[in-house]
Amino acid sequence: MKPIVIGVGEYLWDLLPSGRKAGGAPVNFAYHASQNGAEGWAVSAVGKDQLGKELLEVSRNHGIKIQVSEVDFPTGTVNVTVVDGQPDYEICENVAWDHIPLTQEALELAGKAGAISFGTLAQRHEVSRATTKALVEAMKEDTLKVYDINLRQHFWSKELIESSLEMANIFKINDDELEILKGVFEIRDLDTDQACRFFMDRWSLKMVVLTGGDKFSSIYHEEGVSTLKTPKVEVVDAVGAGDAFSGSLIGALLNGSGIAEAHRRAVETAAYVCTQAGAWTPARR
Repeated sequence: MKPIVIGVGEYLWDLLPSGRKAGGAPVNFAYHASQNGAEGWAVSAVGKDQLGKELLEVSRNHGIKIQVSEVDFPTGTVNVTVVDGQPDYEICENVAWDHIPLTQEALELAGKAGAISFGTLAQRHEVSRATTKALVEAMKEDTLKVYDINLRQHFWSKELIESSLEMANIFKINDDELEILKGVFEIRDLDTDQACRFFMDRWSLKMVVLTGGDKFSSIYHEEGVSTLKTPKVEVVDAVGAGDAFSGSLIGALLNGSGIAEAHRRAVETAAYVCTQAGAWTPARR
């Protein structure tokens, strides 16, 4: 049986200059985990509207398994502009994925899962925050609990980051976000390695996964650090590249790959996603 992987949180339409693309970081994560040997599930909510119906349909067509409720709020959308291949996001508020209900089906799924990924954005509202916490707590002790921070606009606080780190045993962050957190946690005098070890030690994490865009990525773990350069590719857009990295990494780890091999797979997948439009690109074999 394939290991079960859950992405809980935002589920939406990215409104790109090239057209509308389905996405949301946790769903992207689940998709790319499924492309790397896992059974990926998205837990979220859509509105009782046409955009919601179409989002569910396109997800099923991409083979994403969904535990998605229909609620009395509009389906989420994000206006995305891309400058030099890098996305900038305008995120609509008080939408369906802010109100993800806790269902018995989702709790049962969490109890069987080998990994879950959650972020900061979908915890901006108390309903989805409570559901996220309950699902993480329903998982077995030895499972992988990935906090992919994904700082967006003003939808975060130090308290929310700390409570999320308390729930996690893997922390994924990019180099720009790390610089922000060095200020938030008053560790500006620490270099990159020291800062990553600070989070790892303070919250007793299994790993800190640091991505550096087109430059590098590093995985800090109990036995050392794995660092790889980012392959040079012709970027179409980088939407979902970080989620592709984490989904591929976790999928590979759950299927028995060591950190070095899982890291290589994650780097290659993320680079490939950058050469395609949108986040749901089939993995290269």
